[in-house]
Order: sequence, then C-alpha cells, then structure tokens
Amino acid sequence: MAITSANQLELLQTAEAVAREKMIDPALVVEAMEESLARAAKSRYGAEMDIRVSIDRKTGRATFTRVRTVVEEEELENYQAEMTVEQAKQYLDDPKVGDTFVEEVPPVEMGRIAAQSAKQVILQKVREAERDRQYEEFKDRAGTIINGVVKREEYGNIIVDVGAGEGILRRNEKIGREAYRNGDRIRCYIKDVRREARGPQIFLSRTAPEFMAELFKMEVPEIYDGIIDIKAVARDPGSRAKIAVISYDNSIDPVGACVGMRGSRVQAVVNELQGEKIDIIPWNEDAPTFLVNALQPAEVSKVVLDEEAERIEVVVPDEQLSLAIGRRGQNVRLASQLTGLDIDIMTEEEESARRQAEFEERTKLFVDTLDLDEFFAQLLVSEGFTSLEEVAYVEAEELLVIDGVDESTAGELQARARDYLEAQNAKALETARALGAEDSLIEFDGLTPQMVEALANDDVKTLEDFATLADWEIAGGWTIVDGERSKDDGVLEPFDVGLEEAQNMVMTARIQLGWVDPADLVSEEADADAAEGETEEEAGA
Repeated sequence: MAITSANQLELLQTAEAVAREKMIDPALVVEAMEESLARAAKSRYGAEMDIRVSIDRKTGRATFTRVRTVVEEEELENYQAEMTVEQAKQYLDDPKVGDTFVEEVPPVEMGRIAAQSAKQVILQKVREAERDRQYEEFKDRAGTIINGVVKREEYGNIIVDVGAGEGILRRNEKIGREAYRNGDRIRCYIKDVRREARGPQIFLSRTAPEFMAELFKMEVPEIYDGIIDIKAVARDPGSRAKIAVISYDNSIDPVGACVGMRGSRVQAVVNELQGEKIDIIPWNEDAPTFLVNALQPAEVSKVVLDEEAERIEVVVPDEQLSLAIGRRGQNVRLASQLTGLDIDIMTEEEESARRQAEFEERTKLFVDTLDLDEFFAQLLVSEGFTSLEEVAYVEAEELLVIDGVDESTAGELQARARDYLEAQNAKALETARALGAEDSLIEFDGLTPQMVEALANDDVKTLEDFATLADWEIAGGWTIVDGERSKDDGVLEPFDVGLEEAQNMVMTARIQLGWVDPADLVSEEADADAAEGETEEEAGA
C-alpha cells in the first residue's frame, strides 16, 4: 500500500471516524498514524535512520523526512542519524552541535506485515488516549456515589458498567448477603481511581463508611446544604451502623432531621444498605459525653478518660453490661470506631473491686515504708495520698486535717518518707553508676535517680544517648498497624512522663550538647505562629 493522493483524504476521514467512536481528540489518532507510517518507513530504509512522518491536517498529505543531528566527533555513534560538524558543512552553513539537517525521502510501499504493524500502533495509541480520557473523567469523582449496571462477575468481584468505563466492586467491598445478576442496576461509592498499565482502575465500594454518609447527604437536604454535618460514621456492613451528626442551627434537631417524617429518610438509606440498622447519635465535643451517646441504648454510670493514651473506661450497671457490649462486641466496637478511642467496659461491681484492690495496695505501701499500723495507713489513703512523694513534700497543713495528726506527728511522717526516698535514691544512683551511667546523664535536670537507673538498664548511659531518643521511646505511645492500635512502651513511662515533657527534655539535652541553636527554635515558633494566624484570617474571611 502506498500513501498516494487517492487515499490521502481517507487518512483524515479514518482518524475522524475513530476519534468520534472512541470520543477522543482526532489529533491523537493522526499522531498515531504518523508514528505507524514512520515505523513502516524505518523497516524499508533502515532501523538506524531517524525517519519522521508528518500528515497535513487539511489535505491529508503524508510527508516522509530523514533527520540527521550534528554531534561532537567523539560522540558520533549512529552514522545514519548523526554527523559531525565537518560532515555537516556540505549541507548546512556554519553548522553547530545540536543543529539538524532534514531532507525529504520518497514515500514507502507498505507491505502486509508493515500495514499490520501500523494498525497495531494506531490501536495502541487509541487505547492509551481512551484510557487517559477515562482517567481524566473519573479522577475527580472519587468520593462520590455513582449508578451503574452489573456487567459480569469475575472470581466473586463484580464488574460494573459506569458509562464511560468499567468499575470493579471487589468481593470484600460488597455487603455480605448481596447477590447480583447481569443487567442489575447498582449504586456504589467511588473509593479510588488509579492510573494503571492496563488502564484506569475505578475501585467501587458499598461497605465504606463514606458510602453511608453520601447516602444521607442525598436523602437529607439539611446535610447537603451544610446546616447539619456528619462528624463520624462507623459500620458493620449489612448488620449495624452508628452515625454522629451535629446541627449548626439551634432550631434544627440533627437526629430528627436525619430520621425524617415517620422515619422516611433513614429508611431510604436502610433499604439501600440491605436492612442495615442505623443508630443516629448527636455529636458532642466533650469525649465522655459523646461516648455515652455512642453506647446507646446502654446506660452508663461513669466515664474515665485517659486522653494521652486515647483510652476510656466506662462503668455500667451490672444488668447493662451485655447491652453495652452488644452481640459479639458489636456495640462497643462501633462506639470505639466512632469516637476513635479504645474503650474498656466494666461493671460497677468490677470497678468497686478494682478500687478496693488499689486501696489495699496503697495501704500496704505506707505500712511497709513508713512503719505505720494499718489503720493509720488507711487514713492516709482515704485522704487522697497515693505516693511517698506526696507525703514527703506536701504542705504540713494538708496532713494536719487527718484526725489524730498533730504537728509533731506530721513532721515525723514527712521525715520518715524523706529518709526512705533518700535511701531509695542513693541505691538507684549506685545501681545506675554500676551499670555505666555517666555524670552528664545523672546531673541532667528533670531526671530522678530512679529514672537514670531505668535509662541505664535500657543502655542509655550518657546525655548523648538520651538526646538521640524519640519522645515515644521515652514516654511511650501507640502505633496503628493494619488498622489495629498497638502499644509502644516508653522507658520512663512508669514514672508518668508524658509526650510533651519527653519532647522538652530531649530538646533541652540537644541544646546543652550544642546540637540545636535556641535561636532557631524561636524562629520556627514565630513562623508557626504566623502561619497559624494567616490560616485563622483565611478562615474568618
């Protein structure tokens, strides 16, 4: 096949027809044709030649040219596509490295194999353009709901026709008992859109918490308008879910608005989710109050929040325990997901037993260390004293409020407590030095002898060793692995050293060692304050 005047316009007509069918730019198809013709020409003239083809966008005339580039003499490798400055002088006036010499060559006769190769190049380019168009169309639709038609099932995954492409609803993204046949209409949440070698992959979900939030946005006009905000969603797909909402208009009840007249709005969402039971909960900034709401319908007697550990203890009446936990732990699990806190549930009887155990433990501490009788030790615990340090260094007036304690008794108690602590400190220092702890660490402000001993046991023996620690290595923390929170123990965690205190101690050590310039810290804080101020101004605007 030769590219003659008889079929020049046919090239453009073919390009336009393909572009119309695939809904892509005709210029991309013409570029694919140019590349395929250039490949065919290289097979005729030689693969080492730089043959290029240009198709006139108006007439369809294909022009074949050979391009040679001027290079340094020592860099000359391809004699068919490159030439030196000296060689170029016969073609160009005053040639320089990087110049090109272009000459037209006769069109080629395309044999059967060359024509087939050209066809493959064009098809490949068209597929790539089609994929790019699909990706551009769907990349900004991630996080929205889309309606589609079930096309087929592959290994438990559902392939969904979403109009200009195909989406995949994986087996683990389906609500448990759902089954679909070809041609069924389906509503899904676009979880992710990724560009991959085989084309854009549109990942769909019906189990994502965001799917429920988007369904409520469709059913509740107040959510769509921003009057009501969905703060958190937790789901056990196909079984039960909890959704926390807040209203920015005091005249609108967020829970009532989401439920709708006679439950019409929430029922529409329930029907779409195959009967999934939904608890609609008022959101509250106060974490304990929010948790009490989240554990409904169970009643809560008491809540104790540990913000640093992101844990919360909940005390419920004995008869409410099974209701609070729920079937197979479902209720407490959803409440934990909703609040982002680890929840420990105990009955009033269990809490009473724990408090009694703590009371006995502290009583024994005072009996053993201060040489007191049990009754007097219990008086101390009852007044809120929990440690020897409190007894040793508290104002004497706080001891005098205890029945039977006068000034001499208070002085004796504090003297015994201080003597015991000093002996313990001396013992801890002796052990730390024996382990190799250096004076630079022992004399560092903020570390007690017991802390130094603990550090030395953990092979932290110098101030340099201490300065290289991360705050979580000192105070402990939490790591999320595969969605599960795991505890990281800190070497000074038993001494109630928090993350902020650990950060300050490490930074002080680095400043003392000259690793950090305090002026840099002041500058960083000023920049952070300025950035925060700009953010607040933007929010206000």
